[in-house]
Amino acid sequence: MFTHIFIWIILSYGLTNIVVYGGIFKWLRDWLDNGVNNKNKVVSKVFNFFSDLVGCPMCFSTWVGFFLGLFIMSPTKEFFDVDILYSWFFDGIFSSGAVWAIHSIIEWFEENRPNKTIL
Repeated sequence: MFTHIFIWIILSYGLTNIVVYGGIFKWLRDWLDNGVNNKNKVVSKVFNFFSDLVGCPMCFSTWVGFFLGLFIMSPTKEFFDVDILYSWFFDGIFSSGAVWAIHSIIEWFEENRPNKTIL
């Protein structure tokens, strides 16, 4: 069971990382950023919402958790045996927390990388 949850977390992190940072979805992020400047205020706000969503690992991973909880597996349902609607909500929270933890660890290592100075 823990193997399934570990794989679920890696799936969540991978999907989030691809959409938020990957080059394959750069066109989508650029398209949403350009739509923010639309003259129609309602359309501009919708584009702004989705632009912020795909630019934020914590925000997007919540929706990834909803998706994975509905279509792949629900870790919350496995652990707590709650109703599917509740587990769907908590899967999003779990995914967001797990992805944010992995992201924070990776960011810490990137910021604290030793200098490569030649003496």
